[in-house]
Amino acid sequence: MRPSAGSTTRKLLLAFGALVALFAAASGFALGRLSDIHEGSRTLREAGGRVRDALELATAVRDEYAHLAHTVILGNASHVRFHSEARARVEALTRKLWDQAQDAEERAWVADIRESGDALDRLYRESLLPAVLAKDQGAVTAAHGHALEKVNIIQARADALASRFDASIGRFEDHVAAVERASFRWALLFLGGATLFAAGVGVYIGNSVARPVARLSEGAARLSQGDLRTRIPEDDPGELGQLAAQFNRMMEAVRTHQEQWVQHEKLAGIGRLAAGVAHEINNPLGVILGYVRLLQRKAEGGLAEDLKVVEEEAMRCQDIVEGLLDLSRPGRGPLERVPLREACEDVVGRLREAARLGDVRVSVEGEAAAWVQPPRLRQVLLNLVKNAAEAAGEGGSVEVRIEAGGDGATSVAVSDSGPGMTPEERARLFEPFFTTKPTGTGLGLAVSQAIAEAHGGRIEADTGPLGGARFTLRLPPPTRAQEALS
Repeated sequence: MRPSAGSTTRKLLLAFGALVALFAAASGFALGRLSDIHEGSRTLREAGGRVRDALELATAVRDEYAHLAHTVILGNASHVRFHSEARARVEALTRKLWDQAQDAEERAWVADIRESGDALDRLYRESLLPAVLAKDQGAVTAAHGHALEKVNIIQARADALASRFDASIGRFEDHVAAVERASFRWALLFLGGATLFAAGVGVYIGNSVARPVARLSEGAARLSQGDLRTRIPEDDPGELGQLAAQFNRMMEAVRTHQEQWVQHEKLAGIGRLAAGVAHEINNPLGVILGYVRLLQRKAEGGLAEDLKVVEEEAMRCQDIVEGLLDLSRPGRGPLERVPLREACEDVVGRLREAARLGDVRVSVEGEAAAWVQPPRLRQVLLNLVKNAAEAAGEGGSVEVRIEAGGDGATSVAVSDSGPGMTPEERARLFEPFFTTKPTGTGLGLAVSQAIAEAHGGRIEADTGPLGGARFTLRLPPPTRAQEALS
């Protein structure tokens, strides 16, 4: 699945992509500057080589002149070989400088050096050496003077080339130094920016990934310790927020299922107990009621009143036993299609005839039909409406609202104008024997919930539109109801 535009995955990819791009840019810039420095260093080496060649040329010319002078001083040809070697060195350096010349002026200076060097060599071989061997002092002096002129020209041109090359070295050194300084500044900027950006990415990861993951881990740890009410904040807009929401829904489902399981176990235990003792209790209660009614025919005054109390308490015991039996047998069997409005109006009519509603106003609204076991449905509706009327009190109101869902599910919500429920009461409403009424058995809502769950539904309690409590019977589609009762 592709990450959404605002997902944590996309944000992390963008953050790391930007970080990589920043480091790549810094690396590219550094490599470019290093290439400039390398090129400048190579140019400096070449310029330094040209300076050395120019200086060596001047030295070679001086050596050539020295051998010329020794020929004059010694008056023989003993230095001809040395002069030839020096001349070869001068020619080699001249060719090298010609190859290294970078503009027309430098090439002109090298041309002057070559021309003067050739003239000096010819002067030595054709004029000076023959004059020395012939002992012609005047010719030797004249030739020596011309030779000195050529040597001075070569020296001047070689010095000019050395100065030119040395100046270029200075310029290249300045350029390389400037490149190094700029590279250092930009490297600091890039690396500092990359470090700050990396720190920002780290903070972002800590806030958007590490912290939510830590909260998930803490929630899982609390879950492992049995805290089924733990909740994780869902403030992250990405996948981790969705994961936290799913974790919370899972926890709510686990808690609900556990509560249902505990409730089922309670009801099952009570049902097994009721099934075991109901027969043994009902028989003595029947005998007691029979004798009480016989005695009531003969009793008068205070004794009759006492027997009436005994009869009422015995009948109350029978009600408790019947309620316990209802918990043990919420119902199994075929379903019938029952119009809910008709069933609700029938229940309200029966309660009205039995004077169980007093002057409480009861309204029934909505239309729907459900597939249920009719006697069990009427038992649940009777209990919910009777409880609502008792909670509303004299002059109060009860509203019964019927709604049909799009998938075939239905609901019946019974609301009253009574004082409502405290959170503590709401948490224990469906526990057997829990009641807020002085004369209640605490089995009505527990039995009703068992019947609803036997149909695949459930009863939910909250605050209604009339300000008091609202009990909503939710019934599933026919297929699910049939599966639950099969």
